[in-house]
Amino acid sequence: MKLCCVPVPTHAVFALTCVFVISASAQQGEVESGTRRKVKRLLSFQRYCHASRLLRGLVPHTPGSLHLLDDDYLGQAAHMLSKVGTWNFDIFLFDRLTNGNSLVTLMCHLFNVCGLIHHFQLDMVKLHRFLGMVQEDYHSQNPYHNAVHAADVTQAMYCYLKEPKLAEQLSPLDVFLGLMAAAAHDVDHPGVNQPFLIKTRHHLASLYQNTSVLESHHWRSTVGMLRESGLLSHLPADISQDMEQQLGSLILATDISRQNEFLLTFREHLDNQDLDLQLASHRHFMLQIALKCADICNPCRVWELSRQWSERVCEEFYRQGDLERKFDLEISPLCNQQADSVPAIQIGFISYIVEPLFEEWHRFTEPSLLSQTMMGHLHKNKARWSCLRCAHTPSDVQAHSHADEPNPKGGGGEGENIP
Repeated sequence: MKLCCVPVPTHAVFALTCVFVISASAQQGEVESGTRRKVKRLLSFQRYCHASRLLRGLVPHTPGSLHLLDDDYLGQAAHMLSKVGTWNFDIFLFDRLTNGNSLVTLMCHLFNVCGLIHHFQLDMVKLHRFLGMVQEDYHSQNPYHNAVHAADVTQAMYCYLKEPKLAEQLSPLDVFLGLMAAAAHDVDHPGVNQPFLIKTRHHLASLYQNTSVLESHHWRSTVGMLRESGLLSHLPADISQDMEQQLGSLILATDISRQNEFLLTFREHLDNQDLDLQLASHRHFMLQIALKCADICNPCRVWELSRQWSERVCEEFYRQGDLERKFDLEISPLCNQQADSVPAIQIGFISYIVEPLFEEWHRFTEPSLLSQTMMGHLHKNKARWSCLRCAHTPSDVQAHSHADEPNPKGGGGEGENIP
């Protein structure tokens, strides 16, 4: 596949020029009230200016286009995209090959190969604009909740949408919603969890009444960018609004506090054998399950990739703990680097969150080759974390831990680490 250069949207040049002028005048109180809405929108580009790689000396001086990659890197990235449906896809390498544009590049490719651009008659300029906004609204300083995580979840979601049990029943709208929700499910994530936002009385916690705070923000941010980009503006209003609502339902399903709710419903459907994927409501439920699986699939990857994700998410936890310590707040579970080791956190996460969900997904796929591969990685990775925990635990603590664990290799006994 030939990767083409991304044209520079004319509004971006305007915004980059105007941000500093407008922000300065806003500080001086010189902006008229009638332009406040425009000012607020343009000021959103401040984060763009700060985070975008395009402003770090990487933009060539060729007018009219952004030649982000040289031919060698383009060739390697294109080769990787030809294998985007394989489970050993290395999203870290792909992000380097695309110069930090893994999410935009991946989504454009998937929309093309899935026929979504043609089916929904999408404007390519608007699509690039929307995806660029989504990618830049992820915080690159977050060790885990960043655009690379979004790209990784999107690639996993694509693999799940290709599962024979699902693929033969999904409509183009289902595929569109699944990929879009995966790409945007953590957009503008602040790098701290919901309890932190609540106890610090963050405005988002108040806005969403302490319920699915982050997920609601991710959804509403996505809707705002959809409307600002005009990506769906050519569709009838009732259709675009329905798509926005379904995106919300998918993104809200990633709230980890609702894990048991979805798991029990999924298990009940499988026990009763009453899933009917010809029903739109049942297909939507399976998209929710697929997205939940994609969001927490890191322990099901090969060890080299899984370990990197584990270390990144724990680093993000520890940063929150450092913030809480700095402001004399109670340190949240899993966020105390002195007490919560990476192996212990991962064993608890696998045992109480990942394994129960993927065991049911394994049943649903009957099981597929991909599901067998994932479960194999999951069990091996859990065993490796168990070995690492034993190797880094003082002997007296280790002995106490073994007393609570009939099978040390199973990695159980760490449930108290999962809130």
